[in-house]
This record gives sequence, C-alpha cells and structure tokens, in this order.
Amino acid sequence: MGKKERARPEKLSVYLYIPNIVGYMRVLLNCVAFAVCFSNKTLFSILYFFSFCCDAVDGWCARRFNQVSTFGAVLDMVTDRVSTACLLVILSQVYRPSLVFLSLLALDIASHWLQMYSTFLAGKSSHKDVKDSTSWLFRLYYGNRIFMCYCCVSCEVLYIILLLIAKNQTENLLNVVVATLTQISPLSFLLALTLLGWSMKQTVNIIQMKTAADVCVLYDIEKQHKKP
Repeated sequence: MGKKERARPEKLSVYLYIPNIVGYMRVLLNCVAFAVCFSNKTLFSILYFFSFCCDAVDGWCARRFNQVSTFGAVLDMVTDRVSTACLLVILSQVYRPSLVFLSLLALDIASHWLQMYSTFLAGKSSHKDVKDSTSWLFRLYYGNRIFMCYCCVSCEVLYIILLLIAKNQTENLLNVVVATLTQISPLSFLLALTLLGWSMKQTVNIIQMKTAADVCVLYDIEKQHKKP
C-alpha cells in the first residue's frame, strides 16, 4: 500500500506539467470553438487558431521547464489530429464534393499513424527522425522548423479561410477557390500562399505514408527471414 501511495504524486505531477496544462487548455478551446463553428464563424476561427498556436507554446514550455513527457507528446499529437479532423469533417458538410475533405482526413490520420508505428518498429526515439529518408522534401519538413511551421500553418489557415468564405452549406469547392483567387485582394494573396504550403504538406503526408509502409513491409520480410 505504501508504495502505491508514494507513486500517486509522481503520476499526478506529470499530469500537471505546465506544457500538459497548456495541452488541456487547447482541448478546451477546441471544444468551445467547435460548439460555435456554425453560429459564430469568427469566434470559431479565433479560438481554433489560438489553440493551434498554443501547440508551439506547450513545446517551448516543455523544453524551458524540462518537463518533456511521453504523455505530453501523445496529448499534443492527438489534439492536433483530432482538431484538424473535426474541421475537415465540417468542411465536408459545407463544400461539394465532400469526398475531397474526407480523403484529406484519411490521408492525415493514416500517414501520421503509420509514421508513429514505423518509428516504433525501427527503434527510433522520435517520429521526426527521418535522416535516412531518400526524399529531400521529407527530410526538409522534419529537419527545418520554419518550413514545417509554414506548411502546418498554411493547412490550418486555408481550412479556416474556406470555412469563413463559404456563404451556403452546399458550396462548390472549385468555384469558390477560383472566384477568390481571381479577386485582387489580400485574401486572394493569402489563399494562394496557404495553398502552396498546403500542397507541400499533403505531398509530405503521401511520402510519409509510403515511407512508413515500406518500413513495416521490410520489418515483415526480416521477420520471415529469421524464422527457422
């Protein structure tokens, strides 16, 4: 009994790490944001983007206060994936063809899940360790924080813009994008800028999924060869 009682404060302390508290705040912000996503798009955009920006804050806190934890890393990734997934589902209800956003959702989840699993199989400590990859874009994405930030921010901002400019609930995606881009305005420039970053992020996701799948297949082959 004594050992169990002494272990509880240690577990609690990890849950109460500053970066993890920031993570809980992100979850709460996203819950409120999605609760008002149709009734107040502006408030949704502010809350959602603020939660997204806090992703950098919790990472900084983890390093600054020496409070890096596996739980925090998982919380961070799950929050990222779930929040993006929810926004893509909402966009699939606003735009046609909805399959575009559902496909992006599937690609996002599949590529990141495979990457995490392949990292485990390869015995690496981080899914960002891609130094042995043959793809320069893949290495650049995980090796350069500025480039990664640009790609990730572009995706989220693009999705927010698409939600904000949708006037009806059955918009044609291509028509809306083309109409916005042909307007000479700050919005059209921002849309073009985010489309570029978004396209590179999706390319990275495809490369990531293929690379991770190769690791899984090679693991199976090696396992078969080791059998007597």
